Amino acid sequence: QVQLVESGGGLVQAGGSLRLSCAASGRTFSTYAMGWFRQAPGKEREFVAAITWGGSNTYYADSVKGRFTISRDNAKNTVYVQMNSLKPEDTAVYYCARKASGLYTSRTYYSSQSYDIWGQGTQVTVSS
Repeated sequence: QVQLVESGGGLVQAGGSLRLSCAASGRTFSTYAMGWFRQAPGKEREFVAAITWGGSNTYYADSVKGRFTISRDNAKNTVYVQMNSLKPEDTAVYYCARKASGLYTSRTYYSSQSYDIWGQGTQVTVSS
């Protein structure tokens, strides 16, 4: 059973940076695309960023484009998101997720329904 464990969340001032990590168990990590989502209190879960299995293609929500960078290290079974220039509106629980196989169109990267395994989440709080 594949498990995803996020880390790296915390409290940071506006304008600061954090790097979230998501460590995956299992031997097939490198064959799956991965994504990051977030959920703020009272709001629906929303897409943040995604990366293809080999890392050659990345996808971002407009709200984080230019500030966040997703990457992965398949040798370490880990996916990252570097978050710079953080804003109070970035405050949320951040989740990493494994994208289900067989879904190849670009639009599928943006939907939470395309992901079949989720981590427990890590809290990011950005103070103003």
